[in-house]
Amino acid sequence: MPAPRFPDTPAFTGFNAPMRVEADLMDVECVQGEVPAHLDGTYYRVVADHQWPPLLDDDIKFNGDGMVMSMRFRDGHVDFKSRYVRTPRFVAQAKARRALFGAYRNPFTDDPSVAGLRRGLANTNVFWHAGKLYAAKEDSPPVRIDPDTLETLGEDTFEGALTSETCTAHPKFDPHTGEMVFFGYAAKGETTPDLAYYEADAKGRIVHETWLTAPYASMVHDFAVTQNFVVFPVIPLVSSKERLEAGEPHFAWDPSKDVYLGVLPRKGRARDVRWYRASNRFASHIMGAWDDGRHLHVDTPVSESSYFPFFPDLSGAPYDPDRTKGFLSRWTVDTQAPPGSGFTQTRLTDVAGEFPRMDDRFETLPYHWGVMAAYEVPGEQRPGGGFRWVAAVDHRTGATTTHYAGDHASVAEPLFVPAHDDAAEGEGYVLAVVGRLTENLSDLLILDARNVSAPPVATLRFPLRIPYGLHGNWLSAAELAHRTD
Repeated sequence: MPAPRFPDTPAFTGFNAPMRVEADLMDVECVQGEVPAHLDGTYYRVVADHQWPPLLDDDIKFNGDGMVMSMRFRDGHVDFKSRYVRTPRFVAQAKARRALFGAYRNPFTDDPSVAGLRRGLANTNVFWHAGKLYAAKEDSPPVRIDPDTLETLGEDTFEGALTSETCTAHPKFDPHTGEMVFFGYAAKGETTPDLAYYEADAKGRIVHETWLTAPYASMVHDFAVTQNFVVFPVIPLVSSKERLEAGEPHFAWDPSKDVYLGVLPRKGRARDVRWYRASNRFASHIMGAWDDGRHLHVDTPVSESSYFPFFPDLSGAPYDPDRTKGFLSRWTVDTQAPPGSGFTQTRLTDVAGEFPRMDDRFETLPYHWGVMAAYEVPGEQRPGGGFRWVAAVDHRTGATTTHYAGDHASVAEPLFVPAHDDAAEGEGYVLAVVGRLTENLSDLLILDARNVSAPPVATLRFPLRIPYGLHGNWLSAAELAHRTD
């Protein structure tokens, strides 16, 4: 068998080239400012990084192997570690020393030797609940990870209580009860319209399960949770078995379909769901959501068309970057309106961006502070493309403050870390990994969350390139001390 050779395509060259390195780095260099000595905890991230050249001629990042990374903060120092997640898929390919799985979420393109084997990549998010660390992708159960060594401990189905074939990578956590609220879409298999909704108590035991049928099969990447409701956004990034069998991309944008919000009371049953309908538009990630008992408010970046250039438009329309610009907006639902009613949308900022986050201590509750990665700021023309700013939003004043990361830079999802245990909302730091595209290296910025436009509190320089990734979370040392094995 010949040695690996990756394709000479944009997805596998330049800054996009796979890293393929599991690293241990003690004391990441601080090249500007000082790391706050009182920060004591770990920033976990997961990225998608192909270990093997794709089975087909080319591929997308979403189909890369999950690599979990940890940045351990203590006494003003930061130690870095990275490890591939040993999913069943990764293990099978490592044994064969080549790719065995084909196109993104298309089992019809796989090598026959892996028929029926779980295709999950655990490459989308890494989160903590009930003393356990999980890496997850929405097409399979989550995978447990050792929080110290990053060793893979195996898939977790919550002692068999997870009956869905899939599990979201975006669970929500109730700060009052400690419950984890989560779901699976395509819950009966790829391209099915089934949604399975779960709540797990503070000890990690699933205490509620409800199954729903969405108006059509689509990508339900994220959802919203408040104190009284859960909201499932069904956006027309649709899937079909017929397209998979024809070798076409798993998802496609359907501009003829409306958007539906499935609103269900917390711990409700299928008979309780109400679907609210509005005209065609795209949204993916949720910044925050809350309710007042009657009205639901969901904050999310919204664009006219799909953000993803690698998923085709069923109308045949070419990819139009102007129509894919996402602007943070608020959807409001009157839960006492009759089923089939619409919902309102109000734009909250003129900065275009994605990867919204909040102060997670206020998840499910009214909140006023949020942050996101931005790729367009009115009045600022900067070299390069993509996410080049960190943008903080104050919902009380409507003000958006930005930090420019530099020319030809790439800002990953920003993350909020409280300054201390009793910090007020938004009092703390924003962490953001930044790719320096011309230098082929990466930095970690530490920004003052209440003044992100100021120079960084500190800049850490990695002696390597960190691949593009999706999501991550911060765990304090006190939380990590309560791990369960």
